[in-house]
Amino acid sequence: MALNGFGRLKIQERLLSGTVCAAFPSPRNPPSAAAAISPHKSTSLSFSSSFQFQGFVVDRKQSSSSVQIAAVRHLEGSVTKTQGLRFAVVVARFNEIVTKRLLEGALETFHKYSVNEEDIDVVWVPGSFEIGVVAERLGKSRKYHAVLCIGAVVGGDTSHYDAVVNSATSGVLSAGLNSGVPCIFGVLTCDDMDQALNRAGGKSGNKGAECALTAIEMASLFEHHLK
Repeated sequence: MALNGFGRLKIQERLLSGTVCAAFPSPRNPPSAAAAISPHKSTSLSFSSSFQFQGFVVDRKQSSSSVQIAAVRHLEGSVTKTQGLRFAVVVARFNEIVTKRLLEGALETFHKYSVNEEDIDVVWVPGSFEIGVVAERLGKSRKYHAVLCIGAVVGGDTSHYDAVVNSATSGVLSAGLNSGVPCIFGVLTCDDMDQALNRAGGKSGNKGAECALTAIEMASLFEHHLK
């Protein structure tokens, strides 16, 4: 419907006076806001996917918006769970003034950590050079959970020192690798006797005791986690 100038003027007056609502009739039953918009059936999409990166498995579900990462396991030997563990100690007789003190420190540590005396066997060999072959034989016997190797090589005027040190080091390493039983290196390699005695219960501690503690931890690790 077209409005002339007079009609438009009347509407403007009513707009200004706030009575324009009376000029237009409202429906008897106005639709509600909810009814004005017809409901549509909602469709929910859900998917799951998994992928692996850097050793982690990630399981992702969009519906729950969660990401699960597999927990990292930390395996470690215990020095308190010594029940049932058996140990062999290979001791070099050469430089016995040192190796005997190292052995005493090792045995005291075994006792301190509740290793039974009947679960410890001490095997004496002439020198550090002979430790490796005996340690390997003991490891392959499957009677022991760890083999502790004790010796003392003191420097002299010739190259004999270097030959013995290299042989003892590689011998103990090979014994552990070939037998599959932890073989602990407790051979002192010192420039003089004072250094050796300081490390056999002197001001630098007792390396025999330290190696015994290492033997306990490694035996526990193999027995409880790496079987």
